[in-house]
Amino acid sequence: MKAFRMEGPGVAAVADVPELVGKANEVLLRVKMVGMCGTDLNTYRGRNAMVTFPRVLGHEVAAEVVEGGGSRFATGTAVTISPYTSCGICPSCRRGRVNACQRNETMGVQRDGAMTEYISVPQEKLYAAKLSLKELCLVEPLTVGFHAAARGRVTAEDTVGVFGCGGVGLGAIAAAAYRGAVTIAIDMDDAKLEIARKAGAKYLINTGREDLHERLEEITGGQGPDVMIEAIGLPVTFRAAVEEVAFTGRVVYIGYAKEPVAYETRLFVQKELDIMGSRNALPEDFREVIEMLEAKRFPVEDAISAIVPMEDAARMLGEWSDAPGKFTKIMVEIG
Repeated sequence: MKAFRMEGPGVAAVADVPELVGKANEVLLRVKMVGMCGTDLNTYRGRNAMVTFPRVLGHEVAAEVVEGGGSRFATGTAVTISPYTSCGICPSCRRGRVNACQRNETMGVQRDGAMTEYISVPQEKLYAAKLSLKELCLVEPLTVGFHAAARGRVTAEDTVGVFGCGGVGLGAIAAAAYRGAVTIAIDMDDAKLEIARKAGAKYLINTGREDLHERLEEITGGQGPDVMIEAIGLPVTFRAAVEEVAFTGRVVYIGYAKEPVAYETRLFVQKELDIMGSRNALPEDFREVIEMLEAKRFPVEDAISAIVPMEDAARMLGEWSDAPGKFTKIMVEIG
């Protein structure tokens, strides 16, 4: 069968891989469409330290059940999947936070992914939904932002600022808005900010031409947002989240800064901040995203930059690498 595989940094192609036989106690799926994310881009660029080559990419999945689903997932059922593993014995797993498993292996990173014709997946990793293929592919990336909102304990009483309107940032914006919070989208790209508005942001701040501090002071009456979510991964935004959040506020980091970050640590204490990391997602995040998408509360078409056949995926990765700001979400049709 065919698969889209990275042979090494910058080297990708459609390859022939062995036919898949459904594994015992797993569900055989026919893959229909797969989304590409920033992790895939970093793998292509050779900047993903967690990946080994060769590697089949892909963990944002729309598929249908072929066999092994039992009464819960009948043949032909449209599903998406949780692409993570959990060991059950590490401290995170013992605390029920399996999304942060110490030994996690994500599809397309530490193990082969879904950009192939068939995959075999444990039943507990499947989520059925009355969604289109494009919507199913958006579920997993949106859950990352929804988990960040859950980590930040966002409620309808909060004002939430989100740095970054890429795929993950849009998930956090949609999550905060879905929970009823006043949501502020922060970016330097007007087109992405407009998508954020459609995803639920009440206020937009373009830091390329507006002063971030002044605008946040204006919006919040000088108090600062109750929650700041960082979904870019830059030292300047890591620091700004702490500087701009309200006293006794919550800061949630999703992005990875690519270099050490120097803080004015007195703000941690003076403001008595809750500072949290956010990784992957939990089952309740998947269920909440599916609920939101089924309610048509997300601008699906606006969030997708391109849909290409598997044969064009390598070319598209190259274009994305050359102009990362041009794309929000790329999807690959399988078969």
